[in-house]
Amino acid sequence: MVSRKRSAAPAAPGEVNPKAPCPCGSGRRYKHCHGSGYAPPVRRPFEGLPGEADWIALRELVPAATAPLTTTAGRRITLASVLPGGAPALVRASGEILLGLQLPTSSDDVSRDIGTALAAALEAPAGAPVDPGPIGGAGSAGPRLQELLDPSAPLDVTVHDDFEFWLEGTDPGPAARRGLEQANEAVMPTVRLAGLDAAYWCQPAADRAHVRWVRPEPEERLLDALARLRAAEQLTLGEDTRYAGAFRAHGLVVPVWDVPAGTPGADWAGPATELQAALEAALRLDSPLTADERRSRAGLLSRQVTLR
Repeated sequence: MVSRKRSAAPAAPGEVNPKAPCPCGSGRRYKHCHGSGYAPPVRRPFEGLPGEADWIALRELVPAATAPLTTTAGRRITLASVLPGGAPALVRASGEILLGLQLPTSSDDVSRDIGTALAAALEAPAGAPVDPGPIGGAGSAGPRLQELLDPSAPLDVTVHDDFEFWLEGTDPGPAARRGLEQANEAVMPTVRLAGLDAAYWCQPAADRAHVRWVRPEPEERLLDALARLRAAEQLTLGEDTRYAGAFRAHGLVVPVWDVPAGTPGADWAGPATELQAALEAALRLDSPLTADERRSRAGLLSRQVTLR
């Protein structure tokens, strides 16, 4: 007897087929995502915040950086890539709040983790420790960042050479100074490329340097555009540079280029601006990919990984 595989029953009106892609856009089947009975990870936790791509860069790429934020109530706070000991937030004796973006642990919604810390800091007295309760792990209990921050305030990032901003306005003791010196030794040289959103040069070693660029476009559309440029041999930042691949982080794609280590980071703003113009032109095209472009796209996908 020949065994026949039973086809899945069609979904009832108003229901989602369990094998269909989840409507949330995660790329997973519905039965493995919102239809699983468990809360899936928030694919783009910073979506809706001004400068989403830079939020991701400060969370995943940039060692030492700050940016001013404004709450919906008009209170000014300082976002920091990371705080001493990975603290989620600090309130200085002056009342200034520092909010940490890189946390030791996270839940399925990074925005809620950081929002929980911010809500606790807003309630803490000046100079007092911030106690947001459990953050990460089983989940954070507070509001999301999108509920707390002014949606009209742009994200103005300042990259620092070290973590001296940790101690601004304080009178640190010897132990704090030693801790700062140890942290500064681990800072990777990083430059935000002028005139571009979320494009960063970094030098992880004396003989290696990269340009890493968090892109805001939907992944499929961006991959088509990158494939067109690669097929035309335009996916480059100039002589002796190489497209190294890309990774996904918090719902966006981050292309990476290898660049000569001897060139100062700021010098890559010009080549990156030229590439930006070529990429924007490729993004406007809607014709089907050619055979060469399809092969280029397959090659791009083979060099892509997911961090978050």
